[in-house]
Amino acid sequence: MQDYMERLTNRLLEQNDQLSYAEARTWVELLWEDFEATYAKAGYEYKGKEMTEKVIQQWIDNYGPKLHETLKDNPRYKKWFDQKRFYH
Repeated sequence: MQDYMERLTNRLLEQNDQLSYAEARTWVELLWEDFEATYAKAGYEYKGKEMTEKVIQQWIDNYGPKLHETLKDNPRYKKWFDQKRFYH
């Protein structure tokens, strides 16, 4: 699991220079958890970590450069980052 998170965090950092390593890692963890929870609630069969990694890679490629701006518009995520005490 650590390898997946590390690869995705580094990919996000390549896409977005506004994030620190800790912020990027937090985004990856949040996206991972959200995807798996939503997928399970929808009743889909679990396809493994490799599939989850592919989905998160797509999200990072599509939204990574602007991901830091999401905190302005989404109180749920802002609250999570505030709890970690590294939000700017």
